[in-house]
Amino acid sequence: MSRRQAREVALQALFQLDMNPLDEGADAAQARQNAIDAAVFAKDDDVKLGSKDMDFLKNLVNGTLDNQEAIDELITRNSKDRLLQRMAGVDRNITRLAVYELKFCDEELTTNIIINEAVELAKKFGTDDSGRFVNGILGAIARA
Repeated sequence: MSRRQAREVALQALFQLDMNPLDEGADAAQARQNAIDAAVFAKDDDVKLGSKDMDFLKNLVNGTLDNQEAIDELITRNSKDRLLQRMAGVDRNITRLAVYELKFCDEELTTNIIINEAVELAKKFGTDDSGRFVNGILGAIARA
């Protein structure tokens, strides 16, 4: 599995968790693992998931969720006139994932690579305007 594929699976898991909030008292760790498992299962059978890939994938999902409050604050401060909860769910979760990689992740990737990967995800999974929208917010956050 490539890192791009891992990001796609992470996006799907994050989207699932965002659209289906946990009931009070639910096991958050189990819900995260279930979302990751479901997203991995939904991928093609040709995609092989090694232990490094799975570690990267889990790091993306768990890191994004663990830092979601700070990530959402950064997005809100840098998105002009668009409230976080009014963003399309796909755009919101792509942006969260990329902000995690930009600001919180220990992986050594350049800002340009992270933003480009997010824009490609937005083009694939979002609307016609998603790529520009995600690029604009991430560019502002990267410059901040």
